[in-house]
Amino acid sequence: MFKLTRRALLAAAASLPLMAAAASAEGLISIIVNDPANPYWFTEGEVAKKTAEEMGYTANVAAHRGDTNTESTLIDTAITNKSVAIILDPANADGSVGAVQKAVDAGIPVILVNAEINQEGLAKAQLVSNNAQGAALGAQAWVETVGDKGKYVELFGAPSDNNAQTRSNGYETVLSQYPDLEKVGQEVANWDRTQGYQKMQSLLQANPDINGVISGNDEMALGAIAALKEAGKLDAVKVGGFDGSPDAVAAVKAGELQYTVLQPVAIFSAEAVKQADAVIKTGKTGVDTEKQLFDCLLIDQSNADKYTAPFVLEQ
Repeated sequence: MFKLTRRALLAAAASLPLMAAAASAEGLISIIVNDPANPYWFTEGEVAKKTAEEMGYTANVAAHRGDTNTESTLIDTAITNKSVAIILDPANADGSVGAVQKAVDAGIPVILVNAEINQEGLAKAQLVSNNAQGAALGAQAWVETVGDKGKYVELFGAPSDNNAQTRSNGYETVLSQYPDLEKVGQEVANWDRTQGYQKMQSLLQANPDINGVISGNDEMALGAIAALKEAGKLDAVKVGGFDGSPDAVAAVKAGELQYTVLQPVAIFSAEAVKQADAVIKTGKTGVDTEKQLFDCLLIDQSNADKYTAPFVLEQ
């Protein structure tokens, strides 16, 4: 497991601009994230940028917001700006392969963070949370809260992101061991709080007697909590999240969210830049494997006070 260390981060912003057309041709690392309106992706970009600048590089952060066409344009910009490396959170497991190939063909090393692509040998490294381990950790905590019987529903992330299925499979591996726990509904809410709220409303209408909600990420879980509050059912329905976002930790402290699984984004975003630096200087990351897993941590009321910065848990 990779130990988390304290990092001071900026407050979450609603958006980030696209890369500046003109940037230093020497030592530019281009960082491309998903949607910085989500504090997880905001932190990903800020940590990578800060680490790059501390190492003497110029750094730009841009956002594709899940759109592969925008991602492709940003890769073109990174190539035009003569980036020495690209840190990319890919928009789509299959759809981002072409964008990565384009950068590689231009002689620019690519380090992937947070999400994988369905092709090995293109990116120099793929650094992701250990989603299977984190899902099992969360599911066990969920069972301890909900109990070993009852009806529950699941909120599923974006199908284009392999992490969504990996987490769902991890939940199923644990929860299937309890035959008296019945999953009566599952909805795709695409990692989004508003969709989580809307899908939770629909799930409640169809299944008014549920006693649990397990969610693929915190934003969907927080949306579900809002819907449950509105319906007057939050006391009877336990909700579990995944990410370790500031809002989720606040909800844990308030007793509204039972737990969240912290993804060590502050760690692997910094590590991605360090490996990019190694590739620039030596041609190799210094790590034996392309795909690298970083273990997740559970946050509940017993340790929520040790959450010292966005996505940072002191141990």
